[in-house]
Amino acid sequence: MAEAKKKRVLKKTETVREKASKKELPKKPQRLSKATAVVKKPLRTARRIGAKEYHPIKLPDNKIGRVLTQKRKVTPNFFRDAWGELRQVSWPNRKETIKMTLAVFMFAIIFSILVGLLDFGLEKIFRELLVD
Repeated sequence: MAEAKKKRVLKKTETVREKASKKELPKKPQRLSKATAVVKKPLRTARRIGAKEYHPIKLPDNKIGRVLTQKRKVTPNFFRDAWGELRQVSWPNRKETIKMTLAVFMFAIIFSILVGLLDFGLEKIFRELLVD
């Protein structure tokens, strides 16, 4: 009997964004959700005030009046854009933060030891060359 050839099926690779959308977000601890609720209230109020548009001058409806009475926002564009960017950030959880902090400390310690050894070695070399 002739063996039937099997068709190869390639698995579609997932992008990072697709993986992140499938991942369920961990439930926040109760005290954290209470703290965020307390913080959100004044921020929401400030946001509403900043989003309001004010008419600085009321003038008649002519060319100059239309230019001068255009609506102006109180909050500068920079702050609105920065807030929008901060809302898109995916912040690391506690475990990842500790792991990354330890990595930074280890790098700093190793790098300082290497610089110290290099300094010590170069000092010895220059003392030998200059003193003798």
